[in-house]
Amino acid sequence: MNKIKVGIVGGAGYTGGELLRILINHPYVDIVFVNSNSNAGNPVYSVHTDLFGDTELQFTDKLSQHIDVLFLCVGHGAARKFLEANSIDESIRIIDLSQDYRLKSTAENFIYGLPELQREAIKTAQHIANPGCFATAIQLGLLPLAANGLLRSEIHINATTGSTGAGQSLSSTSHFSWRNNNLSVYKAFEHQHLHEIGESLIQLQSSFDQTINFVPQRGAFTRGILASTYLESTLSVAEAYDLYRNYYANHPFTHVSLNNIDLKQVVNTNKALIHLEKHGNKLMIISIIDNLLKGASGQAVQNMNLLFGLEETIGLKLKAIGF
Repeated sequence: MNKIKVGIVGGAGYTGGELLRILINHPYVDIVFVNSNSNAGNPVYSVHTDLFGDTELQFTDKLSQHIDVLFLCVGHGAARKFLEANSIDESIRIIDLSQDYRLKSTAENFIYGLPELQREAIKTAQHIANPGCFATAIQLGLLPLAANGLLRSEIHINATTGSTGAGQSLSSTSHFSWRNNNLSVYKAFEHQHLHEIGESLIQLQSSFDQTINFVPQRGAFTRGILASTYLESTLSVAEAYDLYRNYYANHPFTHVSLNNIDLKQVVNTNKALIHLEKHGNKLMIISIIDNLLKGASGQAVQNMNLLFGLEETIGLKLKAIGF
């Protein structure tokens, strides 16, 4: 097949860097441009130093319409401003990694891009709103229950993310001296990803009207998300495992483990792992992803593969860093 011509806007950030690491080795992709106004003219490896020796691509402040798909790796709010300020040819597919188009009230003509929720809709979409990282980890832990109408009680979630989840811009809580050997709660019960989680659950279970109690945490590690979720359930643990295995049977990146799981199993991969336990009348669901891959750039490439009729896993068969 002809190679997919790709443009990247916001290529100097974490998600832009991860996207480049995947796409320079993707067998069906030709990267036409990597846009970054502040780095124009500099080699990509001057920012993403791990790509030294892998590519001679340079950042540019120019845009080209001679592409098949445009990835927007810019901050929240900036994607909408970019599309309002720049005329993009209607034939170009757009995959936005920000939160600007994820909700139905703001989606316009964007499809919510969680393959495990609506893979068939993604295949025929013109514009994709890539899900949030916390939202991906948490939804993957709950979708099988929602699909079977089994979300009937309050949901309690404690989830911890690595420092890359805060983006590349420095803040008081991203400095090494603050983050190292530290742990903190932020945006308890009001994190912005709650909205997209709720919309997805209602899409599968229209009767869902329970409270989602979500406590996010900043972890003292670089990448990954571990979400621990529990709710009341009449399912036995064996029944729950059957339910989850059946739901994810045809989804190549989401796997259900009988054994307890840990972040090193998914870091540097596009995989999501799920482990289930039953404690009294409570079902506990542990779900883990790499926040920059399955939670961002890897999932964006997964969506690109679906858009262009490729096998989902192409370019994404990545090994975890186990030690």
